[in-house]
Amino acid sequence: MKKFINQPENYVDEMLEGILAAHPDQLKCAGNDRRCLVRAVPGRDKVALVTGGGSGHLPLFLGYVGPGLLDGCAVGGVFQSPSAEQWSGTAKAAHAGKGVLFVYGNYTGDIMNCEMAREMLDMEDIRSDEVRGMDDVASAPRGEEHKRRGVAGIFFVYKCAGAKAEEGADLAAVKAAAEKAVARTGTMGVALSPCVIPEVGKPGFSLGEGEMEIGMGIHGEPGIRRGGLLPADRVADEMLAPILADLEFAAGDEAAVLLNGLGATPLDELYIIHRRVGQVLAGKKVKIFKVYAGEFATSMEMAGFSISLLKLDDELKTLLSRPAWTPFFAQRQL
Repeated sequence: MKKFINQPENYVDEMLEGILAAHPDQLKCAGNDRRCLVRAVPGRDKVALVTGGGSGHLPLFLGYVGPGLLDGCAVGGVFQSPSAEQWSGTAKAAHAGKGVLFVYGNYTGDIMNCEMAREMLDMEDIRSDEVRGMDDVASAPRGEEHKRRGVAGIFFVYKCAGAKAEEGADLAAVKAAAEKAVARTGTMGVALSPCVIPEVGKPGFSLGEGEMEIGMGIHGEPGIRRGGLLPADRVADEMLAPILADLEFAAGDEAAVLLNGLGATPLDELYIIHRRVGQVLAGKKVKIFKVYAGEFATSMEMAGFSISLLKLDDELKTLLSRPAWTPFFAQRQL
C-alpha cells in the first residue's frame, strides 16, 4: 500500500478535518460529530435533502452538500455505512421545517441505518421520506431494478431533487422529482485495477495484466464480463448498449451524459470515451443536452470509469439547468 496518509485508522477523520478547514464558509459539523456535515449557511423554508454513505468515493457523497444540491451528509468509514445516529443527527441539523428527504445508494447497511434514523425522526415529529439511487444496469436486469446498486448516476438525482427543493416544493413533489431521475438514469462501469482500503492494506480483488472487468461496482463488486483490454471505442460501445436498451432511448430523445473517473483515470481518457459516446448517440438521433466529465463518484485509486445517461423530459431539463455550488461542484444557470 502506497498512500499519503498517517495512521490508517485516522484516514476518514483526518480527511474530514482537512475538508472542514478548507471550506468553513460552506460546510460545518452538525453538533460535535465531525461525520455529520451540513451546509454552513442552511437552506430556508425548503425540504432538506440528506445523503450518506461510506468514505472513499469523493466527491460522493459529501461533495454535493451546498446550494442547489444537498443540505447534509452523514459520513461513514471507508466503504461503510454511517450509523443510524449519524443519519438522524445530520437530518435534524439540516431540517428547515418542511421535512427531510433522504437520497442514498441502494446498499444494505445504508438502508438499515437510514430506516432506523427515520424512526428516530418520527419520534420527534420530523417528517421524512426516502429515495434510493439504483442506476447500475449491470447489477440486475430490467424488472428487478430494486436490486440495482446506486453508483455515479445518483449525481443526477441529487441535482434534480436539489433544484426542486430550492423552488420551495413540498416533500411529495421533491420526492417525485428524485424518483423520476432514478427511473430515467442508467450507468455502466469498467475497472482496470483494484483499490486499497487503508485499514485493510491490500487490494480487494485482482485483475491480471492487460485485463479489464465490465460492470464492476464501486466497491469492487463483480461485474458481468472479465477479459482483455479493448480499444476505447469498443469499450464505450459495450457499455452504452445495455444503458440505451434499458432506458429505451429512441430517435428524438435527449440525454444528459456523465463521464465519471473512478479515481486513477485521466480526464484525457474520459474525453476519448466521450468522443465515441457522442458518435453513438448521434447515430441513434439522440441529442446530448449536457455533458459532465470528471470525478463524480470514485473508488479510492481504482483505475476505470463509468458512463451514466439521464433520459430527459422538459421538467428534468429545467431542473438540471438550475445553478448549484459546492466545494467540489459548480454550475451556473445553463
